[in-house]
Amino acid sequence: QVQLVESGGGLVQAGGSLRLSCAASGRTFSAYAMGWFRQAPGKKREFVAAINWSGTNTYYADSVKDRFTISRDNAKNTVYLQMNSLKPEDTAVYYCAAQAGIGYYTATRYDYWGQGTQVTVSS
Repeated sequence: QVQLVESGGGLVQAGGSLRLSCAASGRTFSAYAMGWFRQAPGKKREFVAAINWSGTNTYYADSVKDRFTISRDNAKNTVYLQMNSLKPEDTAVYYCAAQAGIGYYTATRYDYWGQGTQVTVSS
């Protein structure tokens, strides 16, 4: 089992920045690829970003590319999502997730999920 706890969400004005963190406990964190997903009210959960187990490869949704950066610190069992130039359409609950495979873009490929953290971007 892997337990995931997100933090860092909040209210920010458009154009601002936030950094989300996801702390993992349980099994060996470095064995898992990590992803961030988001879900806005009335919408499906969508892929945001992912990073492989070593941190050497990252993957982004087109909507966040060049604005968001995913990173991980395996010594701290933590994955981060740096979000810059935030837009009102980025408003959502953000979830981190872990998987032992390489299905980075697909929510159903992830084995473990956090409880989510709310990000609200005002215009």
